[in-house]
Amino acid sequence: MRKKIVLPLATTVTALAGVALAGPASAHGYISSPPSRQALCAGGAVADCGPIQYEPQSVEAPKGSKKCSGGNANFAVLDDESRHWPATDVRGDVTFNWTLTARHSTSTWVYYVDGQQVASFDDKGAKPNATVSHDVDLSDYSGEHTVLAVWNIADTVNAFYNCVDVNIGGSGGGSTAPTPKPTSTSTPTPDRTTTAPSAPVPTATATATATATATATKTPTETGMPADGSAWKDWTWYDRGDTVTYEGVTYECRQSHTTLPGWEPSAVLALWLPK
Repeated sequence: MRKKIVLPLATTVTALAGVALAGPASAHGYISSPPSRQALCAGGAVADCGPIQYEPQSVEAPKGSKKCSGGNANFAVLDDESRHWPATDVRGDVTFNWTLTARHSTSTWVYYVDGQQVASFDDKGAKPNATVSHDVDLSDYSGEHTVLAVWNIADTVNAFYNCVDVNIGGSGGGSTAPTPKPTSTSTPTPDRTTTAPSAPVPTATATATATATATATKTPTETGMPADGSAWKDWTWYDRGDTVTYEGVTYECRQSHTTLPGWEPSAVLALWLPK
């Protein structure tokens, strides 16, 4: 039985190594919420993932694959269904949020459910922002499914592959937002536990049958929504329009997200606008 989680997970930005592909792209990216399989590995919610836990943005392979790994043998763990990948409760309309550690001209973003295409977004060769969001209608489906999202690069033969396990219409009600706030009445329960391999990571709700292997826990925003104008914190959900202070400067959130260490407002102006 799959565990259900509600938070995007931490990532370590490293370069793709040891992969020999024709015409590799100079772009990298992955779906941070609902958390993709590589995001789960990077955050420690799924253990023993191999190199993908250090480079969730690097699942790159030639276009045309329908595998979670894209056919890249270095990341074959993503194709292993015996791991019972945690599924996130969502509604029929889901917003998939990409974090791009490098940007590159894009042809299309394509989404599949159980191998069938359900949505496509044509960028016509444009260079994307550092964060990209797509609203995808999954209302024709219910229960647990695997969504394969493919980022097709415009000027190489390669694409980036992400699998996201979702529970459509799950008991938690889900949300079209990337990460539900603990205070929202339409989101899954905010109680969370997770496994952290080396550094604190956001916690996630698991089923009662999940193995209690966590070596560290951290519960973001335990008192719920942060106050407007409060000091910026990592592992905290902020809505678009929220304001924070950091190093004496006030910033306004430009895109809803959960903060990560190293994503301070002064360092990620794609997410924060100084006022």
